Amino acid sequence: MIKENKIFLGMADGEEVDFELKMSNRHGLIAGATGTGKTVSLKVLAESFSDAGVPVFMADVKGDIAGMCAAGESKDFIKTKVEQYDLMSQGFEFKGYPVNFWDVYGKGGMPLRTTVSEMGPLLMSRILGLTETQEDVLTVVFKIADDNKLLLIDTKDLKAMLAYVEENSAELALDYGNMSKQSLAVIVRSIVALESQGGDQFFGEPALDINDWLKTDLDGKGMIQILDARELVNSPDMYSTFLLWMISELYEALPEVGDLEKPRMVFFFDEAHLLFDTASKSLLEKIEQIVKLIRSKGVGIFFVTQSPRDIPDSVLAQLGNKVQHALHAYTPAEIKAVKQAAESFRANDAFDTYDTLINLGIGEALVSTLEADGVPTVVKRTSILPPQSHHGAIEDSTRKQIIEGSALYKRYNDFFDRDSAYEFLTRKNMEAEAEAERLRAEADKKKQEEIEAKEAEKEAAEKAKQAEKEEAAAAKQAEKEAAAAAKQAEKEAKEAEKAALAAEKAAEKEAAAKKKKVKNVISSTAGSAGSTVGRELGNALGSAVGGKFGKKIGGNVGSTLFRGILKTLFSL
Repeated sequence: MIKENKIFLGMADGEEVDFELKMSNRHGLIAGATGTGKTVSLKVLAESFSDAGVPVFMADVKGDIAGMCAAGESKDFIKTKVEQYDLMSQGFEFKGYPVNFWDVYGKGGMPLRTTVSEMGPLLMSRILGLTETQEDVLTVVFKIADDNKLLLIDTKDLKAMLAYVEENSAELALDYGNMSKQSLAVIVRSIVALESQGGDQFFGEPALDINDWLKTDLDGKGMIQILDARELVNSPDMYSTFLLWMISELYEALPEVGDLEKPRMVFFFDEAHLLFDTASKSLLEKIEQIVKLIRSKGVGIFFVTQSPRDIPDSVLAQLGNKVQHALHAYTPAEIKAVKQAAESFRANDAFDTYDTLINLGIGEALVSTLEADGVPTVVKRTSILPPQSHHGAIEDSTRKQIIEGSALYKRYNDFFDRDSAYEFLTRKNMEAEAEAERLRAEADKKKQEEIEAKEAEKEAAEKAKQAEKEEAAAAKQAEKEAAAAAKQAEKEAKEAEKAALAAEKAAEKEAAAKKKKVKNVISSTAGSAGSTVGRELGNALGSAVGGKFGKKIGGNVGSTLFRGILKTLFSL
């Protein structure tokens, strides 16, 4: 409840316990053992901030905070306090509050997403459970992506970037140092493990615009953003890191405003011990820095946990408003922790803080807040007011109706995947593969051409060799044939010569025969003629000399003589 610009938190010894709205950005602590009433204190504070027009963020770990969207009921313990402190006359009424439901898994609320780039390497390392060395490698990978203007939106972008760094580690080492393949492989495995837990669902777009949370409804009440963390809290590192990211976003997005009459927003960090349990030194330093500096941005942070010892002293010292429910002390360590918690309050002479702390009833708390001048009030044993909204869970149908009726539903419900590192590197790989394929095809073509050229050369050589062989064989055959022809010609020549000689001899013989025959004819003719002439001459001569007898002798002698002379002459 809000009274005179103060939060009316409860009653102590008949007096109102309240604290200044403008001191809410000095942060606060709500602590106490399980079942002591922390959730009621949380809801009463959240309702009061909303009534004052201050936007609120809350994580609903058990599902019972969701009831803030509906009006409360006059249950026995509520009715008792309302009547005891006459709250109705002071403005108390059962009413619901304007809420938006969110869920990183998109089940119990609108999808609550961010991008890998916005999460940053430090918080991503926390989610992934990396060592300091692996965190350094991841930081370098983010740097490379930033230098190359590659957007890291979802986990597939980050895996694509890690693959790119591994493939080009030799070239990148010159500018960014060596990054071992082992570290890169561990980071990839951690991302895959995160995806198997559903972690890939809250890295994407549309990413949350933190300014959408700095809103009021039409009646001027601060909107209450409720994160359904029933499933998310099962992954403690993811839960705490995601809430820390939201605080970081508030810190980075909001301008410096100094001290305001009321905070711009109040952030309740339930199960706060999860934030510090496994935090690295660098992460603790970041948390301390944000807690110290976000005050000047007009943001108040309330850590909700079981024991103050869950919060590091450096952070605990920044928490000016404290609502401490009962703590149990059964062991020496627990007794020491309760004493330390009691000693952190400004003492009240009316009671012993330690004894009171371990004996507080359900719905009671030790409360100390900051006055307007920043001085802590003395601790008061306070009976916390009952919530005005429904105390408990809600029906799924009611939740669905509120989710779909939100003014932010259309903006955040539909997922989209814009061009980012994965798409760019995929195209680059495809282009590289296409170029490699082209080069391989050219190389294969060239190789094939070389093979074909060699085969053609071999075939040509074989053909030339065959032609040479055939030519040699032909030449040899021709030579053989020529030799045979020459031999045949020689034989034929010899035979021709022999025939010619024979013919010549025959001709000579025939000529000789013919000549002889002619000679014989001539000789015979000449002999006959000579014989006739000689006879006639001998006859005449002999007749003249010797009469008839002389004629006969002269004829015989003349015939013989002239036959012999003519035959001799014609035989030459």
